[in-house]
Amino acid sequence: MTQSNSDDFAVANLSRRGFLKGVVASGALLIAANWGWRNAFAEEKKAYGADGMAHGWVDDPKVFLALGADGLVTFVCSRSEMGQGVRTSLAMVVADELEADWAMIRVVQAPGDEQRYGNQDTDGSRSMRHWFEPLRRCGAAARQMLEQAAAERWQVPVGECRAQMHKVVHGPSGRSLGYGELAEAAAALPVPARDSLRLKAPEQFRYIGKESTRAIDGADIVNGRAVYGLDPRFESMLYAVVARPPVYGGKLKTVDAGAALKVPGVVRVVEIAGSPIPSEYQPLGGVAVVASNTWAAIKGREALKLDWDDGANAVYDSVAYRQAMSQAAKAPGKVVREAGDVEAVFARGGRLFEAEYYIPHLAQAPMEPPVATAYFADGACEVWAPSQAPQVTRERIAERLGIAFDQVKVNVTLLGGGFGRKSKPDFILEAAVLAKEFPGRHVRVQWTRQDDLQHSYFHTVSVEYLRGALDADGKPSAWLHRSVAPSIGALFGPDPRHENPIELGMGFVSMPYALPNLRLENPEAAAHTRVGWYRSVSNIPHAFAVQSFIAELAAAAGRDHRDFLLELLGPARRIDPHSLGDAWNHGESPTLYPIDTGRLRAVVEEATRQAGWGKELPRGRGLGLAVHYSFVTYVAVVLDVEVGDDGTLVVHRADMAVDCGPQINPERIRSQMEGACVMGLGNTVVSEISFKDGRVQQSNLHDYQVARLPLAPKAIAVHPVIPAGEVPLGGVGEPGVPPVGPALANAVFAATGKRIRELPIRDQLKGWREA
Repeated sequence: MTQSNSDDFAVANLSRRGFLKGVVASGALLIAANWGWRNAFAEEKKAYGADGMAHGWVDDPKVFLALGADGLVTFVCSRSEMGQGVRTSLAMVVADELEADWAMIRVVQAPGDEQRYGNQDTDGSRSMRHWFEPLRRCGAAARQMLEQAAAERWQVPVGECRAQMHKVVHGPSGRSLGYGELAEAAAALPVPARDSLRLKAPEQFRYIGKESTRAIDGADIVNGRAVYGLDPRFESMLYAVVARPPVYGGKLKTVDAGAALKVPGVVRVVEIAGSPIPSEYQPLGGVAVVASNTWAAIKGREALKLDWDDGANAVYDSVAYRQAMSQAAKAPGKVVREAGDVEAVFARGGRLFEAEYYIPHLAQAPMEPPVATAYFADGACEVWAPSQAPQVTRERIAERLGIAFDQVKVNVTLLGGGFGRKSKPDFILEAAVLAKEFPGRHVRVQWTRQDDLQHSYFHTVSVEYLRGALDADGKPSAWLHRSVAPSIGALFGPDPRHENPIELGMGFVSMPYALPNLRLENPEAAAHTRVGWYRSVSNIPHAFAVQSFIAELAAAAGRDHRDFLLELLGPARRIDPHSLGDAWNHGESPTLYPIDTGRLRAVVEEATRQAGWGKELPRGRGLGLAVHYSFVTYVAVVLDVEVGDDGTLVVHRADMAVDCGPQINPERIRSQMEGACVMGLGNTVVSEISFKDGRVQQSNLHDYQVARLPLAPKAIAVHPVIPAGEVPLGGVGEPGVPPVGPALANAVFAATGKRIRELPIRDQLKGWREA
C-alpha cells in the first residue's frame, strides 16, 4: 500500500479473508483510506453536530468499503455496537446508496483510529444523525465509481449505465456486469467530487426507512459466533482480577499476598498505582492477582490480606447526604435562568404548592461486566475490549505506559451492553498496565458483577425541589425549581459543586413551558464518588421532577392532566434553546434544532389518543402521562398501570409516541423505545445504589435489582410521529428513558391517589387501599 496526502487516495488489493485478518493478498478491491479528514465548515466560528466533534466525519468510500471479486461488500463500521443496531443501521445507509444486495453485505468493526475513520465516540444518541449524510455520500460515490468502471469496459457513455441491485446495467443493450467483476477496475478510479454525487430520492430507497432489513449480525449473535469482550483467546493467556479501594480516593496501606500466592494457578500479585482525585478515566488502583485462569485469580484475590486508607470520602453516607441535599434545596442557589418575579407571586400567597423529589445513584450494570485483554511487546500495546470510546482509550494507554500514540492499537469487540459505562476505559487501562508487567503475553482483566456494581461511574444522585403557584383560573403563575446533584465535572477537575452546562441543558434550563414567572436555581452539591454517564444522564431526574410536578399542579387545579400539560406547552412555536440559557443543545445547531413545542404537543396527543386517554378504569388502575425532549427527539409515554392490594405493580400497556425526525431503521427505533421503557421502569421501581462509610452497599443483582419480566409491560406499542416539513434526524438510543419514570408515578397516582416522590418505588405502595 502506498500513502498519499491531501485529497488523493491509496488503493490496495486484498481478499475478503485477508481483509478480515489484516493480511495483504490478491483478488479484491479494498477501498482504503487517506490519512486525515476535511471539514467543509472548518472556517465557521461555531461548529455543530459532527463538525463539532473531535476528528469530525469522513465520507470517503475508500475508508469504509471493500468489494471482493466474489461480489461481497465489506462495510467497516466505525461506531461501537452495544445492541442498538448501529452496525445494521449504518450498513443500510451505505448499501442503499450503493444499490447493493443486502445478502451480499458484510460488516467488520473498525479499530480505534479517528484520523482514518472520523469521530468514533458512541454516545449521545448521535451515530445516525452525524453519519447519515456522510455514509450516503460514501455509498453514492462507490456506486458511481462502479458505473464509471462499467462504462469504460463497454466503451459507452457513463450516462447509459445504471447500478441496479448489485450489478451495473447498460440501458441501450441490456448488458450487465456484477459488482465483483468491476471491483478491480473501480479501485483504480478517483473518488467523485461531492458536488457530482447523485443521491437517491426518498422514493427510491430500498432499505432506508423500511422494516424488512434483517439485522446484519443477528444470526452470529444468536449462534454464539459474535465476538464480545470475553471472547478473544490467545495462547498462554494470563487472567487477572483486581482488588480495588472500597472507597473512592482510598489508597493501599499494606498487602500480605502470602496466602494468595499459594492458590493453585496464581502466578503473581501486582500492585496497580491509582490516580489522585480527580481520577478521570484512570484506574482506581489496588492489587491485581494474575493467574492461569479466572477462577484462580478470583480465589487468590479472596486470600489477599489488605489494609486500606479510606481517605476523605469514607464519610459518604447516602442517608446523611440526602438530608444535606434537601437542606441545600430549601435555600437559594445559583440562578441559571429567570423570567418575571416568582418571589412577588409567592409573597401574595394564594394557592401555593411545593414538592421534593429524590432520585438515587444508579449503576449501568451492563449484562457483560467490564473486561479487556492486552498485549505488550517491543514498546507497543494492543488491546481487545468492548469500548464506546476507542480514541480516548488509545490516548490514555499511550500516556499511562509512556509509549507513542501510534504504538497503541484498540480492537473494538461487541459490547454486551454499555449505557455509558464503557465510555470510560479504566478497565482497559488496567489490562494494559498488567500486560506491560508480562511482556509477550496476553493478559485479560475480568471484572465480576460485584466489581462492576461497587466500582462504577454512577449516575448522579439528585434532589429536585419545586414550588409553584396557581392563579384564580387554575393556571400556573409562578414556578421555582432547584436541582441539587453532584456533577460529572468532578471527574475532570476540581469539583465544580454545580451541574455543568451540559447537565443543566438536559431538561432543566431547556424546559420550554409557557410560564410568566420562572426561576431555576442550582445549589451546590459535592461529589463523593465517581459520577459518570448513564443512559439519558441528567434528563432522568429533571424529567421526573418536572413531569411529576406538572401532574401535581393539574390535580390541584382540578384539571385533566393532558389538557393542563398541553395548555402549559402553549401554542406551537420554535424556541431557540440559547434563549433559554441552553448553549449546548446536545451539540446541535439551534437553527436546525430549535425546541419545537408543536412537536411536543403532537407526541402527547398521539400517545394519549393511542392509549384511550380519559377512559374509565376501576380503582387500583390508572393511566399516567409524561413527555420529554432530549437528544433532539420528542417522546411521550402513557402507561396503563394496575396496583394490587399488596402493592404489586402490573404495567398492562405502554404507549410511546416518538418524533425523531426521519426514521432510518424503524425496527431499531421500535426496539430502542421498548428497551428504554423496560429500563426506565427498572430505574423507577427497583434500582438503587447507596453508600455507607464511603462503600457501595449493593453487591450483585439480588440487591441491585434491574427490571425483571414481571415488571415489563404486557404490551408496548411504539407510535412514530412524522413531523410536517423537512426536519433533521434526532437521537433514538436515550430519549425514550426520561418520560417513563414520571409516567409511571403519575399512573400510580391515578390508580391509588398516592404520590411517588422518592425513587425507587419498591414497597412504597403496600397498604395503599387502607391509607
